[in-house]
Amino acid sequence: MTDSIFRESFDNIYLDLSKEPGKCRLAESGLGWKPAGGTTFTLDKAELAHAQWSKAAKGYELRLHTKASDGKNGGVVQLDGFKQDDYDTIAKCFKVWYGVEFVQKEHALRGWNWGKTEVGKNELMFNVRNQPAFELPYSEISNTNLPGKNELAIEFALQNDDKDTGTNGHLGGARGQGKKSSAALDQLTEIRFYIPGQETRKAGKASDDEGSGDEEEEEDVAAAMALYDTLVAKAQIGEVAGETFATFLEVLHLTPRGRFDIDIYKNSFRLRGKTYDYKIEFEKAKRFFLLQKPDDLHTLLCIGMDPPLRQGQTRYPFLVMQFKRDEETQIELNITDETLKEYGNRLQPAYEGPIANVIAKIFHGLTGKRLLQPSKDLVTHHNQSGVKCSIKASEGHLYCLDRAFLFVPKPATYLSFDNIASVTMSRVGGAVSASRTFDLLVTLRNGAGEHQFSNINREEQQPLENFFAAKNIKVKNEMDVDGGMLAAALSADPDLASSEDEEVVQKDRGSADEDSESEDEDFQADSDSDVAEEFDENAASSGSDAEMADAGGSDSDTAEKVERPKKKTKTK
Repeated sequence: MTDSIFRESFDNIYLDLSKEPGKCRLAESGLGWKPAGGTTFTLDKAELAHAQWSKAAKGYELRLHTKASDGKNGGVVQLDGFKQDDYDTIAKCFKVWYGVEFVQKEHALRGWNWGKTEVGKNELMFNVRNQPAFELPYSEISNTNLPGKNELAIEFALQNDDKDTGTNGHLGGARGQGKKSSAALDQLTEIRFYIPGQETRKAGKASDDEGSGDEEEEEDVAAAMALYDTLVAKAQIGEVAGETFATFLEVLHLTPRGRFDIDIYKNSFRLRGKTYDYKIEFEKAKRFFLLQKPDDLHTLLCIGMDPPLRQGQTRYPFLVMQFKRDEETQIELNITDETLKEYGNRLQPAYEGPIANVIAKIFHGLTGKRLLQPSKDLVTHHNQSGVKCSIKASEGHLYCLDRAFLFVPKPATYLSFDNIASVTMSRVGGAVSASRTFDLLVTLRNGAGEHQFSNINREEQQPLENFFAAKNIKVKNEMDVDGGMLAAALSADPDLASSEDEEVVQKDRGSADEDSESEDEDFQADSDSDVAEEFDENAASSGSDAEMADAGGSDSDTAEKVERPKKKTKTK
């Protein structure tokens, strides 16, 4: 450290979790920080609101709160790496030169997970016994939701991809606003608070009939809801530049499940639900799909997200919206003529038609991205564009696009043809089901894995084979091999074929004729014998073969179960 009349210098200081240290200088006009061979960061003393001194990871930290909540120097600025002996010098600089509050705080180290939240100008603090346990800058909060009545979830900003480290190369790798948690092996993505009780807040103004003046009414709200509303305002969640171009209410989403209002802005759109709200930038929406559902009743609008939309621990790489085909709408965009000219012929001032097509066209006009639809090279047996199938236990539809497969709604799966090595058709299951359906196994290149689509109707085999041939996709048909082996076995033994036909006829009837005419000799309608109770010593096991055989029951059994008979009183 070198002292002078006009400035104080400190070496090996880190700015906003930067990778490289630099030199920090405090002068009468403000302060600055510069790494070796990098750009200088400066902060004028007029922008300082107050400062805090506390123990940190690399020594002692100088935490600066600025008057502006956003912008280049807005929010919270962290300078870490000071020595304990530097406190007196820095405190004197802030008192003499800057004239702002400079406080020393000790962090709570008890490890307690209960305390009180304190809403500051630039960050949310969690205090334990009036000591800060941790701080959450508003610039790092990307979203907040109410999963439960007394529960608040806060989500943090993530990097766009693996190459996005959130650093600024000109500032020695210092993290930018909203990127302070990026580029770490383990990254905190969400934190939840349990906030019981209620709070009283002012609801607004109401004038009485006597004209005595305006008075502010008070209302009781859940404490979690009160903090949620505060964070939405402080962290500017859901706020975007400009006004809403269009709004669509109560749109059904299959993924994530629920109904959301859609607000469309110039550079983003927002989903507003009862529990969760999402703000999605257009640059994160990579693909748009407009698909006709094979039921002739609904249309699907799918949006591919990268990075995926996150809801707690669940990630959604696709948004899947469902609309009725006959539901139409008419809307005029809330947009000026000057803004409309920026989009050329892509965007129209008004739209009219099916609601799915209207929303898709607005997205296309604002983003300039194509609306992908099923390929014309595939027409199913029933003249539809989607093939009904399932992934494990989840039913859905497989759409064959010009360059990829898309399975929706859940789990939404996108497979590009460039990554597919081969496709295998095979029969799996019993004799009856295998003759009516088949499975489609998609093998990816370079050992990237396999995806199996099951229970496809046998009628779709030929249309799919024609499509694979048109797209030059390698196909392995194991069904023809199985059929050839069966035909060879039958031709080798004619008696086997005839006896098999006779056996099938017998299996259709079985012993049904005998059972339908004969009486059950063991059944006595007037029997007064008690049924063995569950806790009796003589009670039969509930897992016996006889009971399992009769588990299916009949219509009469179901009627008897509706009104359960009263248990008889035991006599000792």
